Amino acid sequence: MKTGISAPFIPRRRAAYRTLLPVPCTVLSALFLAGCMVGPKYHAPAPPQIAAQNYKESTVNFQNQAGWEVADPNAPMLQGNWWEVFHEPELNDLEGQLNINNQTIRQYFAQYMEARALVAEARSQFWPTLTFSPSWSRQRTSANLRSSTYANTGATSTVWEAPLDASWSPDLWGKIRREVQSAEYAAQVSAADLAGEKLTEQASLAEYYFEIRGQDELQVILNQTVSADQTALDATQGAYQAGTGDYISVVEARTALESAKSAATAVGLSRAQYEHAIAVLLGKVATDFSIPVRPMIYTPPAIPTGVPSELLERRPDIAAAERTLAEANATIGIGYGAFFPQVTLTAAGGTQTSNIAHIADWPSRFWSLGASASQVIFDAGLYRAELHQYEAIYNADLASYRQTSLTAFQQVEDALVATRNYSQQILAEQEAVKDSQQYLDMEMQRYQTGVDPYVDVTIAQTTLLSDQQVLNTLQVSDMISSVQLVQALGGGWDDTQLPTPAQAGRQPPASVYKMQK
Repeated sequence: MKTGISAPFIPRRRAAYRTLLPVPCTVLSALFLAGCMVGPKYHAPAPPQIAAQNYKESTVNFQNQAGWEVADPNAPMLQGNWWEVFHEPELNDLEGQLNINNQTIRQYFAQYMEARALVAEARSQFWPTLTFSPSWSRQRTSANLRSSTYANTGATSTVWEAPLDASWSPDLWGKIRREVQSAEYAAQVSAADLAGEKLTEQASLAEYYFEIRGQDELQVILNQTVSADQTALDATQGAYQAGTGDYISVVEARTALESAKSAATAVGLSRAQYEHAIAVLLGKVATDFSIPVRPMIYTPPAIPTGVPSELLERRPDIAAAERTLAEANATIGIGYGAFFPQVTLTAAGGTQTSNIAHIADWPSRFWSLGASASQVIFDAGLYRAELHQYEAIYNADLASYRQTSLTAFQQVEDALVATRNYSQQILAEQEAVKDSQQYLDMEMQRYQTGVDPYVDVTIAQTTLLSDQQVLNTLQVSDMISSVQLVQALGGGWDDTQLPTPAQAGRQPPASVYKMQK
């Protein structure tokens, strides 16, 4: 088996008791040395082998390309509030609201608290169970019992009892400790999931925000186009009425104007939907939420990427996948523990009397001690099948961990190539907008002098508007790809922020679990 764990030890049913001795410790040593732990010891999987010193799509390979802002190789990685790198105060304020009021983040936080409570539940098995069960009973025997066994036939009796019972199953084979380990690792997984969800929600908010600002800028472009087209329509109508123009020019100008108006109206739909999405992220009712219109053109900052070998330490999803693997390994240990006998120690004591006035008297006392052991002799291969199931789960989680790691590198490279290409496309498209504006100005002059028909002006108008829209789309996409790059790099998170197993299992104040209204 190439699973990163040792091959399973499965005792045969015929030699179930003889196989107890070769295990790491015996029953005798278990009783005096607090038991042993059966099952494989966990070893973190080997990370992917990374030969490259820099990302393939990084500035090292494309440092001479125009428009590609190079990040300082020695620049510190993003930490904490990563969105502040964009220097947008309004976005900073919205991100602060999201961290407090986002309902999905709250859901993941509550699930993390649930996971921590499960650790306490598992740890409770280390201790004896004490039960106090006072009782009272009164009974009368039948008068028709004629036997030496029932000497006091027809008698009435009263019994008062105040017993205290104790029961304890010592963790001889480490099964409970494996269960605690599994719960602690699960709590760590939940903590990493919480960090990952925070990053996802924060990145979504930033993307929606830049989409809105892009829509505001597009609205300005389309409004200017509508105004210019209205002026052109007025001019063609005036020329037609004066007898110096033709009616087809009026129709062409009116068509261009109506198309521009339609496009300008459509912008409001997209902007409203992004605004509604931000309201949901902030935990607010969309009906009562709005973002002021503010056309903006952004230039994304250079995002420090670090070296590829550090990426595995910066991604919450990779940390969650690795801790899931540790949890699966602990579950295998639980499966091993099922093969060994369970010992239970019991004790009971208290007082018993027929007169409540003597319930505390010394002669009323009673006590008992006991011990028992149970071992499944035949289960039709149930435990063996369960162990195979746990090992299969481990292997699946190992593949998931490796796939998550590979996907992380893909996402970084995708974001890098996107930011690099968008920045270069923007430079080219800016020149295209300048040229199309010059083309329109020249065609308008040629139309006014009677050299070209108005249809040529319409073509020039359409070309300019198309180039302006493409440029706006590229600028927004450039900002979004920068956000996606930050997200792919982990958003400033690193595995030192992941709680240790002991910290993950530490009980928070009871107020954390208080029901919210």
